[in-house]
Amino acid sequence: MNSPEIKITLAEDEQFMRQAINEARLALDKQEIPIGAVVVCGGRVIGRGHNLSETLGDATAHAEMQALTAAASSLGGKYLPECTLYVTVEPCVMCAGASAWCQIGRIVWGADDPKRGSTRFTPSLFHPRTQIVRGVLATECEAMMTEFFKKLRR
Repeated sequence: MNSPEIKITLAEDEQFMRQAINEARLALDKQEIPIGAVVVCGGRVIGRGHNLSETLGDATAHAEMQALTAAASSLGGKYLPECTLYVTVEPCVMCAGASAWCQIGRIVWGADDPKRGSTRFTPSLFHPRTQIVRGVLATECEAMMTEFFKKLRR
């Protein structure tokens, strides 16, 4: 099955990244690492999530996992080739693997994660047909993470 090329403008990417940032703020309100994600298909959000690892006591409760699960449920199937995952921070290896299993069509992230991001370990973990876009609203996404960890270390 060939994934169609998903054509989205920078303005649309920024619009949906702002929704992911809003999800990250929800995580921040719960003293979670402020990472948020939304899955978009056909111009509408079909899945959303934010980190809940501390709240749920579950190391796998990452924003991307929440959003991908909600999107698959919304569409009634596990494959998401016509969808875009927007996430405020580069996915970790676990979330990149989950996105590959979902065959997500696009992944757009804000801030790179030089310590735990999946591309640090292997650039080929994503599905071969997944389009990757980096750096959308990166400054805003990075600032939220920097501020969170600065407060944590005080």
